[in-house]
Amino acid sequence: MALDPKSQAATALHRFGLAPKPGGLDAFGSDPRGALIADLSRPDAGQIRNDDLMTSAEALRAAYDFRQEKKAARLARRAEEEQDRAARNEMAKASAKAADSKPDMQAQNAAPAAPPNNDKPKQQPGVPQQIFLDEARVRLDAALNADVGFAERLVWFWSNHFCISADKGVTRPVCGSFEREAIRPHIAGKFVDMLLAVEQHPAMLMYLDNAASIGPNSFAGQRRGKGLNENLAREIMELHTLGVRTGYSQADVTSFAKVITGWTYGPPRLDNAKSGQFIFNERMHEPGPQHVIDRNYDQAGVAQGEAVLRRLAAHPATAQHIALKLARHFVADEPPPSLVERLRKRFADTGGDLKEVSVALVTAPEAWDAPRTKLRKPNEWMVSSMRATGIFPSDVRPLVNANTLLGEPLWRPPAPNGFSDMNDAWTDGLASRLDIANRFARQIGEMIDPETVAEQSFGPLLSRDTQETLARAESRAQAVALLLMAPEFQRR
Repeated sequence: MALDPKSQAATALHRFGLAPKPGGLDAFGSDPRGALIADLSRPDAGQIRNDDLMTSAEALRAAYDFRQEKKAARLARRAEEEQDRAARNEMAKASAKAADSKPDMQAQNAAPAAPPNNDKPKQQPGVPQQIFLDEARVRLDAALNADVGFAERLVWFWSNHFCISADKGVTRPVCGSFEREAIRPHIAGKFVDMLLAVEQHPAMLMYLDNAASIGPNSFAGQRRGKGLNENLAREIMELHTLGVRTGYSQADVTSFAKVITGWTYGPPRLDNAKSGQFIFNERMHEPGPQHVIDRNYDQAGVAQGEAVLRRLAAHPATAQHIALKLARHFVADEPPPSLVERLRKRFADTGGDLKEVSVALVTAPEAWDAPRTKLRKPNEWMVSSMRATGIFPSDVRPLVNANTLLGEPLWRPPAPNGFSDMNDAWTDGLASRLDIANRFARQIGEMIDPETVAEQSFGPLLSRDTQETLARAESRAQAVALLLMAPEFQRR
């Protein structure tokens, strides 16, 4: 299906980007594919450089210090309460003794009861939550201010592919830094480099319990008699690389789990150069060669696990798995097989060069010809709405709360397989989107012209039905809400 240049620009910005900002459709130019590729070709594509943000090591240390301070304060309060209780007991005994000898004086000397203090101090976010909110703010700004948004969409895709969850409390302060350190630098690089960065990051080692995994025959294992954890090994194979049911066995999972024993991080309580950073602990590592998917690995130390990861990254099943996920995310629940094959072949031919695979995606005819049936996920829908209207929030917390209400809480997927890319997972939340749209429209309705926003956002893709619906709206606020809930805004 051939599209005129303006229709192609609108398709590019909605399907592969984060929707045009005011005037962005006209400024996009006559080469939308070239603009998408140029967005990914920038030297800093997808990256965030902000000296005010903490590294993962700094965030873990700050969170540890905060917990220690809270613990000390709690123990101090408990000691004070014990002292107060003891003092009251002594006073009660003294009063009882005095009452026995001078009963008529008790009422005269009784002190009036102090009124209850109902003034509760205003709750402030704790250090881990404040770090989380600071990272959320910077992530939102990156999405709102992006000219095109293709690189940012790829960041979101890969962050969901290699997901961690803030619901596992120890990871909360490093969710944002994990994305900045392990995902963003590699969206236009080699898949194997991203894979290594992710699996050796403290956040992933904490989330999937590998930081405390101990080889049964290691020095630590022989002393403790326990310790092997297979979570990370299983999810690397099943979710991060090969995919489900792709020829590996439970024995392969167990062997791989032994290979990556000793992959941990320096304890934040130890304020040294390795505190909060990846380390290899030889005392926890299962010694000797291991057999994983028809191959022996006899390397020493951390090199053994890296060798397995490099082979998994180059495995044909990984190319197929990544190709299907990319096509499903950007194009359709059931993407054209020819598109999946195109991406698979490019991944395999280039040794997992993610820039080349992404270029293959945005230059493939099938990616442009597919009907606009793909439902935007909640966060994408909200960011696209703000970009289109040009109204940006001053406080990130309402957006974080709205994400939770809509079923896509930031950095809090329900399981290690991340948030679903299938439409069925999000259709039940459309009623909640209407509530959010109405609330947003009441706040901004008088600031914008919804018909102008619609035209600038969609151009020739704007349907006659939507135009007539906006024209019949009883108020500007109602028109804004109707626009945000229109098929053009919900689907890409």
